[in-house]
Amino acid sequence: MSKKICVVTGSRAEYGLLYPLIKKIQQVKEFDLQIIATGMHLSPEFGLTYKEIEEDGFEISEKVEILLSADTPTSVNKSIGLGLIGFTDSLKRLSPDFVVLLGDRFESFSAAIAAFIMRIPIIHLHGGELTQGLIDEGIRHSITKLSYLHFVSTEVYRKRVIQLGESPERVFNVGALGLDNIKNLKLLEKDELERVLNYRLDKKTILLTFHPVTLENNTSEKNFREILKALDQLKNYNIIFTKPNADTEGRIIAKLIDNYVLENPKRAIEFTSLGKLKYLSLMKYVDIIMGNSSSGIIEAPSFKKPTINIGDRQKGRVKAESIIDCEVNKESIIRAVKKAEQMDLSNIENPYGDGNASVRIIEILKKQVRKGINLKKEFYDINF
Repeated sequence: MSKKICVVTGSRAEYGLLYPLIKKIQQVKEFDLQIIATGMHLSPEFGLTYKEIEEDGFEISEKVEILLSADTPTSVNKSIGLGLIGFTDSLKRLSPDFVVLLGDRFESFSAAIAAFIMRIPIIHLHGGELTQGLIDEGIRHSITKLSYLHFVSTEVYRKRVIQLGESPERVFNVGALGLDNIKNLKLLEKDELERVLNYRLDKKTILLTFHPVTLENNTSEKNFREILKALDQLKNYNIIFTKPNADTEGRIIAKLIDNYVLENPKRAIEFTSLGKLKYLSLMKYVDIIMGNSSSGIIEAPSFKKPTINIGDRQKGRVKAESIIDCEVNKESIIRAVKKAEQMDLSNIENPYGDGNASVRIIEILKKQVRKGINLKKEFYDINF
């Protein structure tokens, strides 16, 4: 009898990472794929990106509306509450054998609580990572403790999940799923990408994504204005902005992007959501990745491109030598750009694997299903 595997996704970036695994689950005869779309996928403000899931040939089993038209801590808390109610109803209807969650967003936290209480084993991806500037870190480690199987992206993260008391027998270093897309997707040629985006890549270009740092209070506007001041000095670069997630103060950054593009129409362009194919294709052709997105840490090194990582949002992550950390001020950012221009990245290795994570996950999951699941987890104590 086939096992029902339910994948929960709440954002464009998360779905892009999950795509190769969803594809593999769909192809395995022992598994029945279910998908719950939630969060930003269902919001016009963030591009109604559930349509991308459907365009990729997947059927969405349930849609769980949780996003409020605000980005305050209060609204995030209320969204978590709405999510807990919505996921409980959806999981009851779908009755999956496993729930797949990636990372650290509040949508996943709601789904994790619902699945845990309903005694549905959780498969957690990208656990053990550190992002010291975000509420996401606490959420990620909480999901780890609610989960049964753990698929992590580096050996450092595997050890950290074990440190949290999870048995080594259920923690697997498979690499990062995002690299599977780079390996398997046929990325767009430069002229095709320019046509699709209606934008010429005929100058040096920065791809910039900057999200709020959610453990800081009221810093988003000040921080992003510093970035814009640096961009004003980097006039030999064109800028491609992708807009931030539905995090606290995200709308402040989005508005600043809108204004900057209006004021600099010849060198700046913005996108609410590019989708995985266009985003990865852009990474291939731009000169610098800038901001504080995890994609600059995990995927960018595979393209031999420098990442200017601004501020504390990704503090604590394993980083390739192509990552340049800098402070959130104009002078530090400009120095980082000059350093990036001098780097030889031809021999850079990506510490996040070889692009075969989804294959490894499927094979391990098949073995775990045959072995059987015992939800009575024992806390794994480390002998200090």
